[in-house]
Amino acid sequence: MENRVINILLVEDDEVDVMNVKRAFKKYKIGNPLYTAGNGLEALAMLQGQNGQLPQVPENRRLILLDLNMPKMNGLEFLNQLREDENLKRTPVIVLTTSDEDKDRIEAYNLNVAGYILKPVTFVNFAEVMIALNKYWTLCEMP
Repeated sequence: MENRVINILLVEDDEVDVMNVKRAFKKYKIGNPLYTAGNGLEALAMLQGQNGQLPQVPENRRLILLDLNMPKMNGLEFLNQLREDENLKRTPVIVLTTSDEDKDRIEAYNLNVAGYILKPVTFVNFAEVMIALNKYWTLCEMP
């Protein structure tokens, strides 16, 4: 069952939001490995294994939870880079953001995101989404 684990990369610059996600994982016993990056540049380095200072996210069965409003490289810029990378372009991404702007939502969906969740989400709603995704990808043959 170890190879069925989904490795989750949370790309979020707000430490309170990072702590909330970690608390939701703990409270609802979501056992997936959780990696965190503070911006799109860090996230790309962790996915590509290019920075020895940051942990590398295992290559198999990855899922990205992505904030849009971040310094250095925002979420949409990150999504563009991700979709241009031959090795990463099929990685599932769920946007987890405060942006309710139609243009952000449209651009995110045009870049093939799997979902768009507005913050603040309650622990229960967030956990339900994570549990549903875990079940879905456990049943699917995810690369």
